[in-house]
Amino acid sequence: MTDPADNLETYLVGGAVRDRLLGLEVQDRDWVVVGATPQQMLERGFKPAGEDFPVFLHPRSGEQYALARRERKTARGYRGFAVISDPGITLDQDLQRRDLTVNAMAMDLSGRLIDPFGGARDLERRTLRHVSPAFCEDPVRVLRVARFRARFAQMGFGVHAATRALMARMVKAGEVDALQPQRVWKELHGALLETGTARFIEELRDCGALARILPEVDALFGVPQPAEHHPEIDTGRHILMALDAAHRVSDDPRVIFAVLVHDLGKALTPRQYWPAHRGHERSGLAPVEAVCERLHAPGKYRKLAQAVCRYHLHHHRLPELRPATVLTLLEDLDAFRQPDNVRLFALCCVADLRGRAGREDLDCPQPRLLADYHCAARSVDAAAIAAGCPDGAKIKKQIRRRRIAAIAAVRNKAAA
Repeated sequence: MTDPADNLETYLVGGAVRDRLLGLEVQDRDWVVVGATPQQMLERGFKPAGEDFPVFLHPRSGEQYALARRERKTARGYRGFAVISDPGITLDQDLQRRDLTVNAMAMDLSGRLIDPFGGARDLERRTLRHVSPAFCEDPVRVLRVARFRARFAQMGFGVHAATRALMARMVKAGEVDALQPQRVWKELHGALLETGTARFIEELRDCGALARILPEVDALFGVPQPAEHHPEIDTGRHILMALDAAHRVSDDPRVIFAVLVHDLGKALTPRQYWPAHRGHERSGLAPVEAVCERLHAPGKYRKLAQAVCRYHLHHHRLPELRPATVLTLLEDLDAFRQPDNVRLFALCCVADLRGRAGREDLDCPQPRLLADYHCAARSVDAAAIAAGCPDGAKIKKQIRRRRIAAIAAVRNKAAA
């Protein structure tokens, strides 16, 4: 059976080439087709997949085949482009429109590398460098560079000084302000999935973009905390350390996001009260909600982030809490309908505790205690109570009283 791509001038491009050269597993393969027209692709059975530019799906493999194209800036923002695609566009012209040299390489079907902009050399140097001055035409690239820094941080990659300077100029020119919130969330979410999320935040801050995209997080840098609890002092540094700690205990992006925003209230503490931040867990709720609302964060991310902001100090003081307070915490976590919320909440709080200088390996018994409290409260047979209580108005109070008693029994046993 012949392949629909036979006799087409096709090249493997982008991340697949980069990852192959780095010795990483290639997740997805993208192809560029030179010298063909959309009609020719359709006649071969390829399925159109792109609305703004000619991208097709292979009828059997499902892989993407894009016709070689160039782009011309027509307006401000990441949508302000005219796409030019015709059979006369060369592979080099297609590669030149890409963001970074490490993403602007191609391989032909024999495995020969085509590298007109020095991407392989930059891989060896562990450098993220822009391909051309046209980089500044798309503000999304500021976020993408930061995300690539997060992805490859453990391999020692850094951003080239000229690229960072260009990113800073883009921020100063207001290009980043034109980004749609949904696109910002998409790139942020991608960074939450990388083990180097803290490097994403660092990179955005270094070029000035953090103050535009996440001003609530940027405001934490330079805010001091009590040294006895936070030897690292600076709240922004604590957030970076907590993000690293979060990735050591979880790969769930909801956990990483909640850790990112759990201390936003500290930026609102009046300076005369520094380094103390009494009530920051309550004052942080408004900025957490503002971030989630602005970026259209999904509900599950919002709920966990709000719970961690409001109750992370409860977790740290768990052995001291009254049983009724513990039950309120569990109820607000929706722990009886969504039991996994307890685990996710505890992971966030562990990251907070371990995101401090010299305390990266701190032993944290609170998650086990919280799990025991939760288990005891869940063991109360709410259905039996409801069936045996003739006064429907008292059912909820009876269930709550029994759950408080069950939590108290666990507390007393733990204290014995």
